[in-house]
Order: sequence, then C-alpha cells, then structure tokens
Amino acid sequence: MMTDLHVYDTTLRDGAQQEGLNLSVADKLAIAMHLDDLGVGFIEGGWPGANPKDTEFFARAARELSLKNATLAAFGATRRAGGRADTDPLVRALLDSQAQVVTLVAKSHVGHVERALRTTLAENLEMIRDTVTFLREEGRRVFVDAEHFFDGHTDNRAYALEAVRAAAESGAEVIALCDTNGGMLPSQVADVVADVVGATGARIGIHCHNDTGCAVANSMAAVDAGATHVQGTVNGYGERTGNANLVTVVANLQLKAGLDLIDPHRLQESTRISHAISEITNVPPYSRQPYTGSSAFAHKAGLHASAIKVDPDLYQHLDPTHVGNDMRMLVSDMAGRASIELKSRELGFDLDSARSEDNATLARVLSTVKGLELKGYTFDAADASFELLLRREVDGSLPEFFTVESWRVITDARGDAEALSEATVKVVAAGERIVKTGEGNGPVNALDHALRDALATAYPQIADLELIDYKVRILDAAHGTDAVTRVLIETSDGSTSWSTIGVAANILEASWDALVESVTYGLIRAGVEPG
Repeated sequence: MMTDLHVYDTTLRDGAQQEGLNLSVADKLAIAMHLDDLGVGFIEGGWPGANPKDTEFFARAARELSLKNATLAAFGATRRAGGRADTDPLVRALLDSQAQVVTLVAKSHVGHVERALRTTLAENLEMIRDTVTFLREEGRRVFVDAEHFFDGHTDNRAYALEAVRAAAESGAEVIALCDTNGGMLPSQVADVVADVVGATGARIGIHCHNDTGCAVANSMAAVDAGATHVQGTVNGYGERTGNANLVTVVANLQLKAGLDLIDPHRLQESTRISHAISEITNVPPYSRQPYTGSSAFAHKAGLHASAIKVDPDLYQHLDPTHVGNDMRMLVSDMAGRASIELKSRELGFDLDSARSEDNATLARVLSTVKGLELKGYTFDAADASFELLLRREVDGSLPEFFTVESWRVITDARGDAEALSEATVKVVAAGERIVKTGEGNGPVNALDHALRDALATAYPQIADLELIDYKVRILDAAHGTDAVTRVLIETSDGSTSWSTIGVAANILEASWDALVESVTYGLIRAGVEPG
C-alpha cells in the first residue's frame, strides 16, 4: 500500500480561474480551512506578486491560518529570460509570501519556449535551473509544474525530458506533468508518465484538465504508471471544462485502488466539505457528481428499490458513508411498493408491506403518487411534498395551522417604471380571521410576504423560514400559454432546506400551492402545534 502519494489541491489558484467564480480573500481563507479539514497535503494559495488579492491572501494566511494537515504552497513562474532569479521581483515575492513550498510553472514545450516565452531552448533550461536552485538555497521546498508537457513530449520528447532533468537536478522535489490543454486520453498519459519516470528517475506528479472528460481517469492512469503526486480541485473547478475533481480522484485511489492517501475519517467529511465550498463559491453543487453529489446514491427505479430492500450493495458500488453521503430513495411514477416502503422508512414512517394495514397504505400512496406524477408532479425533486402526502395517508390528515379563505395578486405597471406586485391573503389562524397585504418585486414574492405577515402573530417561528429558490417549468409546451406549469420552491430554516411542489394551469396557483406546503412543512419540522 502506497503511503507517500502527495494530494495537492489547487482550488484557490487554478480552480479560481473558472468562469463566473470570483473569490475574495476571506473566501479563500475559509476554503483553505475546509481543505485542511479534508486532509489534503498541500494547498496552493495563489500567485503572490502577480495580483494584489493573492499577495494579501498569503499575508493574512501567515497571521490567521493555523493549518493542521496541509502545507501552504505559493505558485509562481521561473525568472524572466536574461535575468537572475535572486533579483527577479516575482521570484522575490514568492519568498515574501512566507510559504514553505513554492510551485513554479516552467515551459517544457519547444513551441511555447520559442513563440510564447520568446527565448532560446538553452535559456529556458537555465531559467529553470537558476530559479529552482535559488529557492532551494533560500530554504524552500520546490515543486515544478511542467506546462503543456504532454503536447511537448509528443512534439519533442528529448527536450521535454531535458526540462524535467533540469528541474530535478537543481533540487525540485516534484515535477508535475501538466495536461494543460486537457486533450489527453488515459492510455496516452500512462505511456508518457512511464517513459518520464524511467528516463529521468525524478519524482513525477500529474495535473490534468478535463477537456476530454478524462481528467480523473488520466490522473488515475498517471498514478498507475508511477506518478506519486496528484493535483486537482474540489468539485472540479477550473478554466474551460475544469480540472480533475480531487475528491473523486482521492476516493477512487483510496476506496477502489486501496492506496492510503488521507485518514478515512477525513474522507468521510468529503461530501460536507464539497457542499460547504460550493456555498462559499456560490456555484450550485452538481447533484450527479460522483461520491459527493446528492444524486450519487439516489435510487428511483422500482426494480432497484426491490433489490436494495434486500441488500443495498446490489445497486451501489460502495457504502456512501465512506464519503459522508447517504442513500436516498426517490419517489416517482417509476416507483414500486419497495420504493415507497424504503422512502417512508427514510422519513421515519415504519411501513411494513408484510402487515396488511401497512400494505393497504402503501398501495394508496403508490396509486396517489402515480396519479399525481401523471398530472406533472415530480416527487423525486420535492421530498417535503411527498412527506406531507405520506402524513395525510398514514395519519388521515395534516396539522391544520391555518385555512385559506382566498388570495389574489395585482401587478401594476406604469409607463417605463418597474412593475410592482401587491398580494392580499385572507386566512384563519389560531381562531382569528386575518387579512394581510404584501408587496413584492413579483407576484410570488408579494404572496410570500402577505402569507408571512398573516401568520406571524400566531406562529412567530415563520420568521425563521426563508424562500431560497424558485423554479418554474412549463409542461406540454406545445400548448403555448395554455400549458400546465410546475413550480418547485426551496425553503430554508437556517440549518437545512426542503423542496415543495405545485402543479396547475395557472402559474400563480401552482406557486401558491407550493408556498403553502413549504410553510406547513416548516412549521411541522419546527415542532409547532396548531393554534
């Protein structure tokens, strides 16, 4: 079992280059703490000296970060052509960052040396030697990222190998081979890595981009071929189609290949950390992401559910708790009794199809679900609505927190001014008839405000509920404006969130139904008794 494979994260530098992703210094410090909790060996913080934000990050990291598992790395480039490393301002900035590891990007592709760097092949090798030697003499550990290495190896193998030797002989601890354009396939990566390891004897790493969809597979192939340092980003963030998802790579190497990379209890935090970093970056989590996605261990088909009821491993490649995730049963028109039974158990309702009374309840729930899904409902995206449906069938009814007498919405647009909406709701709560009006920047926003205002006195807990997402889908779009509308509302109480659904020909009616269910579920969840 390998125990010395480097796990090197570049979310804060390479991942931050993703389109639409903009991290503040505070964001980067927060993400660094999550990465440390995950147990990665190295965290690449950015390029000090090249931009003020990264310079500030390293200055604050020296004062504020107390890393328990990871070592902070500063990213930079070899010295300028014709200069000296000890006087190059960007090289000096790497020392000023106080990072104990410096990762240098170096050219290894003849075309890039001559056309992008605009220097000679000999001078490029001297730039590598001079910069690595200087930083080593200053007491820094040095890693080298050999940029465009795989394309360079194809173009001129001899020179690409010389670049690796120049770095290794000057004291670089690792030379990471970069598939910068992301165009390689696993067999190509394996062949090149094996060739470089055999020809140079250097410690080789791998840095893959995902342009062919093979970044994770390429990273695995490199390790199989002899690489002992793997780079990537959490959630696969990065330019274009992103980098290798480091969590997936680590999980594959540890749980599938049996390599010892990080403590198992830290790997069990990977789902939480993946989602926490998504919150900081404001990039929604990808539900179908391997291992950590909310759908990674979600089962919808009735055939799957029947087998899982006997043994979960029959339709799961591993126990989701190894990565801190959970198995979920989805309820849909594909569901059978096993799906309903397992989902009910997940929600705390112990229905057993072996008991006749439960079997009858399961049959009713299944029939109701299939009928509603035929009309456009989708309970696999609205667990809270399914739980309310289940409560109605099991308990006969739901707690009646309020009854709705009526509601209406008016939208007023005058000239070029912004249109505003006003909603009026009439409800009975805690024995009192209440009429409230709410304003909003749209009809649903106005309805939300009016309903909250109407229930605030009877149920002050409603102040903790916040509508955080609103999705509309037009069903049977060929019917044009006469089409049925599906609305999904996500609500949060500050610690967790849930989704409810409404379906109707009128978009406002669908929205109102989903809104009422979200409030009802939130009050039940808060343990509120009807007034």
